[in-house]
Amino acid sequence: MGPTSDRRARILLINPNSNEATTAMMVAIAKSAAPDDFDIIGATATRAPQMIVTPDALDAAAAEVEEIALAHQMSCEGIIVSAFGDPGLAGIKAAMTLPAVGIGESAMLAAAEGGRRFGVATTTPQLKAKIDALPDALGLRSRYTGARFAAGDPQVLMRDPSRLRSALADAVEACIAQDGADAVVIGGGPLGEVARELQSMFTVPVIAPIPSAVARIIRLVRA
Repeated sequence: MGPTSDRRARILLINPNSNEATTAMMVAIAKSAAPDDFDIIGATATRAPQMIVTPDALDAAAAEVEEIALAHQMSCEGIIVSAFGDPGLAGIKAAMTLPAVGIGESAMLAAAEGGRRFGVATTTPQLKAKIDALPDALGLRSRYTGARFAAGDPQVLMRDPSRLRSALADAVEACIAQDGADAVVIGGGPLGEVARELQSMFTVPVIAPIPSAVARIIRLVRA
């Protein structure tokens, strides 16, 4: 179903992290990337940690993400799962016909366009295996150069934007210089603001995950 003439198409952005401020930030980024005939509304998980940094927390978030999607399915035209491991996305796709995308899959697909080799720069080393599994699921293993992680505790970095930007920039540089990446994905919804800042610092494309997901869901809804 595409946008109707009398109302804007509504996209539900689900934040699997239980942090309302992060949801507001991600919705603002999504709205800035969306055309005028689309509206973005946010929904925040309540049972997950404020920032998902472990595989167990990512797995545990899936059930609540699916519940939120089911609860809102009659009031939106598409769904974005806005955590990089795309928790709950497979369940949403299996349970309903509504278009749904994850920021992880969307950013990697965008990064790989034109045959580019791509890496991921992010803050959560405990999620390395989950991140590495995404290119396999998407058929992009041959294009994937690996993940690099910002030095420092993820929670501490999030509280210090300038340090976060510097540490992530080092990780992006490592993806390019050491791994040979032609594009670098910033791996995380809560990293949405810094992802935009990093884009101007490199000649290689730096892929922001939330705008990638917005572009993809809009294509699916309009189709």
